[in-house]
Amino acid sequence: MTRIPVTLLTGFLGSGKSTLLSQVLRNPLFYDTAVIVNEFGEVGLDDFLVGHSNEQLIEMTTGCLCCTIRGDIRQSLSMLLERRANGDIPAFNRVVIETTGIADPAPVIHTLAVDPLVTDLFIIKGVITTVDVINGDGTLDTHPECMKQVAMADSIVLTKTDLAENPVSKKDVQRLADRLASINPGAIIQDRNDPAFSLEGLFNTDQYNPSDRSAEVREWLNAAAYDAENESHGHHHNDHSHDHVFDVNRHGKDIQAYCLVLEEPISTMKFTTALELLIADKGKKLLRVKGVVHLEEMPGRP
Repeated sequence: MTRIPVTLLTGFLGSGKSTLLSQVLRNPLFYDTAVIVNEFGEVGLDDFLVGHSNEQLIEMTTGCLCCTIRGDIRQSLSMLLERRANGDIPAFNRVVIETTGIADPAPVIHTLAVDPLVTDLFIIKGVITTVDVINGDGTLDTHPECMKQVAMADSIVLTKTDLAENPVSKKDVQRLADRLASINPGAIIQDRNDPAFSLEGLFNTDQYNPSDRSAEVREWLNAAAYDAENESHGHHHNDHSHDHVFDVNRHGKDIQAYCLVLEEPISTMKFTTALELLIADKGKKLLRVKGVVHLEEMPGRP
């Protein structure tokens, strides 16, 4: 049996992964693509926010990937094959796995590359990382996950370049592109808003080969392999010091998700005031706000 190619889609919170994924799923070239999505927090929203047919999206268990990724990937890939065999979803010839924005990609890549329960049927073909040109520099400076996502990529997609319209902003984009090239000289860097941007080119990659990566990337992958070995022998792993293995709302000691569910519609004024107060109170500690909102002024149209 020919192994099914798997492409990993990474990128920090708000960097445009879901927008890129929607573009992929709307393209006729990718009609035979199955998608696995992982989200951080107890409520998954990408099922609402990513444009797809009902058969195209499979959502992984939410939560802290560094604790759950191996079992989640095995289970989700097995579920895809089972649903295809049962005729619940159309036949697919490619899988895209979109990780949560705060995920360290090393454990994911390691699992896809060496786990015998995965590699018998699937083959990792490449890693795509999205980088937001507006916040990219700051994210690289403050979040090591972002640095790893860039360093491990085969392709880097610059997003939100349409917002950098003046000459100063365009110079900033070029400086960021140069920085990304210095972090990962082997990656292909593309602008998603460039007329020459090719979705097909993102997926026409060779098998992901860890031995071709930098010494730092190989070290990260070796650490993931060590964690996997400890995990398989029942030892608690990694350097996050998790006391919350099953807490889907925590990632390490310093990142936590909060979910607010409103049973009734809310006025636009109350909603915008609440957001402004949240931003004023949390400032740079606020990583991401994401939601589906039912406004009183737009009844029946969340």
